[in-house]
Amino acid sequence: MGEKIRLDRLVASQMPKISRAEVKKLCLKSKISVNGKTVRRSDIRVDTDDEIIVDGKRIEYKKHIYIMLNKPRGVVCSTKEGSSTTVLDLVPEEMRRSGLFPAGRLDKDTLGFALITDDGELSHKMLSPKSHVPKTYLVRLEKPWEEEYESVMLQGMTIDGGEKCLPAEFKGSKDDPYMCELVLHEGKFHQVKRMFSALGNNVVMLKRIAIGSMALDPELAPGRCLEIMHKDVERLLAK
Repeated sequence: MGEKIRLDRLVASQMPKISRAEVKKLCLKSKISVNGKTVRRSDIRVDTDDEIIVDGKRIEYKKHIYIMLNKPRGVVCSTKEGSSTTVLDLVPEEMRRSGLFPAGRLDKDTLGFALITDDGELSHKMLSPKSHVPKTYLVRLEKPWEEEYESVMLQGMTIDGGEKCLPAEFKGSKDDPYMCELVLHEGKFHQVKRMFSALGNNVVMLKRIAIGSMALDPELAPGRCLEIMHKDVERLLAK
C-alpha cells in the first residue's frame, strides 16, 4: 500500500497544468477513474498505488522527481529571472510538476550538472554545511596551473575578504597545462573563481561534472534533461 492522499491534490501535484479546481470539473464530467471506476468527487482519498486515469492518461505517481540538467552558458539557476532563460525553462513538459526548483546554484556562465527537484529535504541535506557533499568541477585556466595549487588548496585557502575555505582537492591535467579538476566540499559565492584569483590565475571555463558520487552523463547534450531514478538519489549525497 502507498500513501493516502486527496485525489485533487494527487492529480494537481503530478500534472502541473491541472489545478485542484480543474480536477473537480473533470470529475463532474466523468473524466477521472480510480481502479477502473469513474469517480464524481475530487475530495475523496485515494492510495498513491491506485490506478488513476485522468482524461485517458494514466498517472504514474512519484512523491518527488529528480532531474539532471546539463546547463548551458547564459542560463540562470533560478525559478524566475526577468527575461533571462532559467533552468526550469529547459525542463521538458513530461517532467514538469508543481514545486520544481534548482537545488543549489551555478553562475550564469558556468556549465554542467544542475539538479532540479521538488524535494526540499534532499536539497537541504545537499546544501547543508554539515553535509560537505562534494561537487566536482572541470576548469580551464587563463594561465597554466602550477604544482603548488594542490598543496595550497588541500590545506584550506583563505580567499579575498578573509574567508577560510575547507580543504579542496586539485588535480591538474597531464595532457593540458590549462585544464584541471577541482573538488569542493562547500559552496561559497563564486568560490572557484575566487580561489584561482587568489593564486594569481583566472578561470576561463567552469563546468560542474559531478555532485556527490553521481557524474554528469557524458552523453547528455547541453540544455537537455535526464530523470534520475529514485534508486540512484542517494548517490547525490555520497562523499
